[in-house]
Amino acid sequence: MALTSKQRAALRSAANTMDPVYQIGKGEIDDTLKQGIADCIAARELIKVKVLENSEYSAREAADILCEALDCECVQVIGRKFVLFKQKKKESAYTAVLAK
Repeated sequence: MALTSKQRAALRSAANTMDPVYQIGKGEIDDTLKQGIADCIAARELIKVKVLENSEYSAREAADILCEALDCECVQVIGRKFVLFKQKKKESAYTAVLAK
C-alpha cells in the first residue's frame, strides 16, 4: 500500500504531537526489537521511533530495515526520529484520513 502525498501529510500532522515509543540504541535491530515494534504498531497503527546518537544506524537506515521487516510504511524521517504506519484490517482509527 503506497501512501499518497495527502495521506502522508495527514499522518505527519497526526504524529506531530506524539512522543517516541521506542528507542534504537547501540545494539543491533534484532528480532526482539522487531517483535516489540510489530506489537506496538499493531495496537496503535501510527508510532514514532527515536534513534539514539550512539546507534550504528541512521534514522533512514533503521526506518528502511523496519519497514521491510514489518511490511509497514515510513511516513516521515526528521533528524533522529521517524514515523511508521500500518493500517489495521478492521476498525482503523485513520480510515477518514486515508479516504482522502
